[in-house]
Amino acid sequence: MEPKYILALDQGTTSSRSILFDREGRIVASFSEAFEQIYPKPGWVEHDPEEIWATQRATAERVLAQARISPDRIAAIGITNQRETTIVWERATGKPIHNAIVWQCRRTADLCDQLNTQGLAEDFRRRTGLVIDAYFSGTKLKWLLDHVPGARERAAWGELCFGTVDAWLLFKLTGQHATDYSNASRTLMYNIHDLAWDDTILGRLDVPRAVLPEVKPTSGIFGVTKVFGAEIPVAAMVGDQQSALFGQAAFAPYECKNTYGTGCFVLMNTGPSPVPSRHGLITTIAWGLGGKVEYALEGSVFIGGAVIQWLRDELKIIRTAAESESVAAEVQNTGGVYIIPAFVGLGAPHWDMRARGIITGLTRGTNRAHIVRAALEAISFQSADVIRSMESDTNAAISRLRVDGGAAANNLLMQHQADILGIPVVRGQVIETTALGAAFLAGIAVGFWSGKDALSNIWREDRTFQPRIDANQRAKALAEWQDAVKRARL
Repeated sequence: MEPKYILALDQGTTSSRSILFDREGRIVASFSEAFEQIYPKPGWVEHDPEEIWATQRATAERVLAQARISPDRIAAIGITNQRETTIVWERATGKPIHNAIVWQCRRTADLCDQLNTQGLAEDFRRRTGLVIDAYFSGTKLKWLLDHVPGARERAAWGELCFGTVDAWLLFKLTGQHATDYSNASRTLMYNIHDLAWDDTILGRLDVPRAVLPEVKPTSGIFGVTKVFGAEIPVAAMVGDQQSALFGQAAFAPYECKNTYGTGCFVLMNTGPSPVPSRHGLITTIAWGLGGKVEYALEGSVFIGGAVIQWLRDELKIIRTAAESESVAAEVQNTGGVYIIPAFVGLGAPHWDMRARGIITGLTRGTNRAHIVRAALEAISFQSADVIRSMESDTNAAISRLRVDGGAAANNLLMQHQADILGIPVVRGQVIETTALGAAFLAGIAVGFWSGKDALSNIWREDRTFQPRIDANQRAKALAEWQDAVKRARL
């Protein structure tokens, strides 16, 4: 019998990727395609939903061709996606009524301020685990219903579908309108305790229930697609960061991972009970699997790898993102330079929508290597702020940090992360852990893998970075970083 595979569709903020995995969790074939970033106004970010679908479908077809695999050898498809990005489309035609409003978009900041001023923050947090911020889908959906003529009425009549990117891809693949627990928990409209859309919040945002997708367990059959020439079950849908947590085999409470992508996303598994945060983090659903729901604490850093893209594309002081490591290594330290990349405000634990990016500590001796190194260190400093908040919320010391994502390949960055945290940083052999998690969850649903124990044996370490600086050096660097953050928030 010919071997079968799992196909992961990894729909990200700047590109669509498809990856084929075998039973050992190894990558058989991979292909990605970038798509356009649309900036209608300062602070606004959009995507063309049809381009998202076109690139995702094209990469999947390319992977099958690359691996010379016929579609009937795909045991299942797992979808993982950029979260919070909001799409509304016509149920009858599948045509979007507007561009997707991306998670980074700040157009609803004033609306969020209004809701916070009304004293609703604690009620929203208690129900959804989230803070009222333009990051999440709820206010983006309200904006679309307010600004696209006739949209709210059509939504109430059941003519329109709302979804995050997972639901959009599922609709294009199968015609089904559904999402999973992990993505629903990012919308600011889903009650993570009752596991249901929250009528009180829907009333606050004036969102008709008829526009919302059905919410299902993360691992399970969502539908069957014939798009690729054979009947293939779509057997998992999961938000990208929860998917990375699963792909890291972080199944035990207090296991923690950081994904270094466009942003940085630190998640800690908190098991079957949601843990409320007192330090600017959010409580979210990790996944629904085997009839059980597990939760996580999360801290989101809005600008992670994107600061390196900024050096490359806007300042043009590096030619490629990979070059950042060699350029930064030209100097031993940043020479006192700190970059706060608050290009779209600051996420956890600050949640300051009005903060803006700054560079401090410049002298006549500052050169390009200092700037590049400061940009890399900004990624690990921001992540450290989140991880310390997690330890405070749980009263649990994190003993190691598992890492993944494109920037996790940067050894200088990973070493600085270990130094500034004072704990080992462990990189797996597969850094495309987001796609791996979706594949794992889909594989469990169709019996391709037996369960978590089998997956723990598949995960393999690539390298561990041990801290190299002492506590005094660490404390000094963190204090200077915090001083720079304060300046960005003035």
